[in-house]
Amino acid sequence: MIRRLKYHEIDFDKYTACLENSEQKNWYARKEVLDQLSGNWHILLDGDYEAVMPISIRQKYGLSLVVMPLFCQQLGIFSKEDHATINDRFLNFLKKRYVVFSYAFNHKNSFSENLIKRKNYIIPVSDYTILRRRKYFKGRKSTAKCAQHLIYKELEFNDEHFLFMQKNFKGLSKEGDVEKYKNYISFLAKRNALKLAGAYLEDRLINITVLINENNQLSLLGLINDESYKDENGSSFLIDKILSLYIHEKKFNFMGSNIRGIEVFFKSFGAELNEYPVWENKILKKFF
Repeated sequence: MIRRLKYHEIDFDKYTACLENSEQKNWYARKEVLDQLSGNWHILLDGDYEAVMPISIRQKYGLSLVVMPLFCQQLGIFSKEDHATINDRFLNFLKKRYVVFSYAFNHKNSFSENLIKRKNYIIPVSDYTILRRRKYFKGRKSTAKCAQHLIYKELEFNDEHFLFMQKNFKGLSKEGDVEKYKNYISFLAKRNALKLAGAYLEDRLINITVLINENNQLSLLGLINDESYKDENGSSFLIDKILSLYIHEKKFNFMGSNIRGIEVFFKSFGAELNEYPVWENKILKKFF
């Protein structure tokens, strides 16, 4: 039977053990990450932590809405083995007991009904030379080759580099969201889970890539470009360089996009489609 546990009722040792032993294990469901990104979350539970589902709540116009925290791509149901029948019970509980704006399950979660799918792109651990020769799009090979005059540097997170991000970042129009982004990057840096890399034209920084650095995966959190130097192809240069350095030991998660141009950019490096199911309220989304 599915039941709800408030934050203070959660046995976090059992919760963490469930995540670590789950088939669907991911970064976003960790306690410390949800504490940072949500600040208001609890869990749905099956049995004695045989399966768990974290839920993030946000207050909007007097409503308690289930909504994905900013910078959090996937949550979902975590268990030793993924079973559609168990997942269905969680989904039905979610539908009946909550006002859902949007909830993203993880790519391992299966259901008996068809849910909306969103796109993610991942490059598995690979031999870089083979990846580049066999899976890069022809145009991407050429673009990356033409950008070899740029200089690659791995960076520390400081005010200077964040100022570059703040000046050039697209998609964060609200001041509060920019502050959340800075706080999240600071959180990652303190946990040794941040990798920053920059592309330089001579001594001028023109691109920064922001990555979540896990033991077996790099996840793209931001690819920030100075548009004045767009023709230098710094984005292609940075991704290609990072793949050359790390793809032999860590998979690369592009973190997805349903925007056609960005999707093609990800695919051009040989990334594989990795869809995940989403439940959302279309009426609420239209209203907000």
